[in-house]
Amino acid sequence: MRAALGFGRLALVLSVPFALAGCVGEPPKTEPAGVDEVPRPTASTDEHSLDPSDFVKRIDNPWLPLEPGRSWTYRSVSSDGPQQITVTVLEETKDIDGVTATVVHDVVTGPRGKVLEDTYDWYAQDKKGNVWYLGEATTEYDGKSSSTAGSWQAGVDGARAGIAMLARPRVGDGYKQEFLKGEAEDQAQVIELDAEVVGPAGSWVDEVLVTKDTTPLEPDLVEHKFYVQGIGVVRELTVEGGDEEVELVKFTVPAGETPSPTPSPTSSASTGS
Repeated sequence: MRAALGFGRLALVLSVPFALAGCVGEPPKTEPAGVDEVPRPTASTDEHSLDPSDFVKRIDNPWLPLEPGRSWTYRSVSSDGPQQITVTVLEETKDIDGVTATVVHDVVTGPRGKVLEDTYDWYAQDKKGNVWYLGEATTEYDGKSSSTAGSWQAGVDGARAGIAMLARPRVGDGYKQEFLKGEAEDQAQVIELDAEVVGPAGSWVDEVLVTKDTTPLEPDLVEHKFYVQGIGVVRELTVEGGDEEVELVKFTVPAGETPSPTPSPTSSASTGS
């Protein structure tokens, strides 16, 4: 499972196309699960189609802001060796079943700068603020050959869109992030809303959202992802089935733009290009 750092994959097994029917785990008794408020995009020509009228052009969900020109640089450390992951929101868009999707480019490189994985992810935000994951075109390189396994697009060959980030995440909420049988079946559950992260790009106290990310394709693998409002993913940690740790080392926005909401006084991140 090469999760796309919250700019992509992972989730819990829910079978209704484009729906998030119910939640994973036990949500707080004081309020209903956030999942029951997640809208299902209206089907158009068939059950896998998206209604463009359900979506807006801008992705400004504070937990996963995908404004063109923003970029994130991550450092990955594991027993397989160090890697760098660079994620950039492009100006270009892609039409997916009538929905205008934002294109995010992420590149994984090895210690000598050799490209190991090159991926284009597609996202769109609905009117209530939920960020949908509509697919990806990914290529992995092993030195002698390449593979596009894991690539998928909503509405093609039975693939279904999923949720990359909820508009109003609450502890206990579970959601499917993608589905193409046997290729892409990632899922997530919100487990904390007030965690702490200290890393190369900054420190955030009592303001970090944490998800537990799994996939039935690799049942022994469990990852935690850490999100900060106005930035997105700041850390990823494999807690079962591996030893990878990914940390944000640099976050940039276009010159003159300030992350919104602005990171707290305990935080630090680059806001220049």
